[in-house]
Amino acid sequence: MSTFVIPPSPLVSLPVAGEVGRFPVRRVFCVGRNYAEHAREMGVDPARHPPVFFSKPADAVLPEGGDLPYPPATSDLHHEVELVVALKRGGLGISVAQADSCVFGYGVGIDLTRRDLQAKAKKAGEPWDMAKGFDLGAPVGVLSPADSLSEPPTRGPIRLSVNGAVRQDGDLSQMIWSVGEIIHHLSTFVELRPGDLIFTGTPSGVGACGPGDTLDAMVGGLASLSVRLLNPRL
Repeated sequence: MSTFVIPPSPLVSLPVAGEVGRFPVRRVFCVGRNYAEHAREMGVDPARHPPVFFSKPADAVLPEGGDLPYPPATSDLHHEVELVVALKRGGLGISVAQADSCVFGYGVGIDLTRRDLQAKAKKAGEPWDMAKGFDLGAPVGVLSPADSLSEPPTRGPIRLSVNGAVRQDGDLSQMIWSVGEIIHHLSTFVELRPGDLIFTGTPSGVGACGPGDTLDAMVGGLASLSVRLLNPRL
């Protein structure tokens, strides 16, 4: 049995609907610009092209949402509601046809973005990890096992409200790249493993949110997700 020179960090995990056991999170991958209207609002041509991937650390996940302190180093925090895919197996070079067998389940996520830091990094041609990969910047709700659903969530509403007012209101059928295609492309870059999460992109309507705001996210018939932004930590 291994010993450590400092205490290891706790394993991040997500609750699973109808299960006592939890889903262990290994890595978090995200797909950028997977809805045409969102690509346009970000000033990008939405023509079909290979997906753009970025990552968040596993401990950016905030299981089941809840209270979240407004993050430091930003004055322009944006919300992005997304369908999240949880993997039970992986590999390299997974075909689109094989992708369904890799999926454990689905959940609702919010990709929080420090948009001012992202814009500054893009302008300078620098990495924008700190715009995306910050503490608790990836709230995820209760996972629904794939075998508990009548069909995979390929269509249906994807929506986010701020203080009861709808900001994002799209449909999963508007995704440029399907879940199977996303898994296929991602597996050409990295060996996917059980425990990996994939945020699959957000529809148009992203915008700023601040302390005191409540974000309510829903995707089809999956368990909804709610986050309340608190005042920044001192």
